[in-house]
Amino acid sequence: MTLSIHLLAGRAKRAPVAKRVAPQPRSAELLALVLATLEDAKAEDVVPIDVAGKTSLGDHMIVASGRSQRHVGAIADQIQKKLREAGHTHLRVEGQAQCDWVLVDAGDIMVHVFEPETRKVYNLEKMWQADRAPEPAFELMPV
Repeated sequence: MTLSIHLLAGRAKRAPVAKRVAPQPRSAELLALVLATLEDAKAEDVVPIDVAGKTSLGDHMIVASGRSQRHVGAIADQIQKKLREAGHTHLRVEGQAQCDWVLVDAGDIMVHVFEPETRKVYNLEKMWQADRAPEPAFELMPV
């Protein structure tokens, strides 16, 4: 009797424990979260741009300014913190070392935080808010 119990116990395997993954926030929720975070961080001249249909990079782009490099870095840090707290862990960040222009790419939403002088140079709002040229119409020729 004892032998069979040990054999069964030796074969028993634990079922793998599934990791709990937080659901990813949707685009509209992310937009609201980022805009609220920018307001809390005292970002200036915040301009949300709807880029859905203009690019496959995402649905929304937000351009904002900080008063200095230190302020730009602090704004970017707060955005990253809030997005991670909301369960959005796949963030790509560029420019954090220099802090004259920091890009926080959260997939559906891209946040550009600039120093005012750098923002004037690149003028992303003008480029992305311009109307897209209409697609050329193609007619199918009968074969």
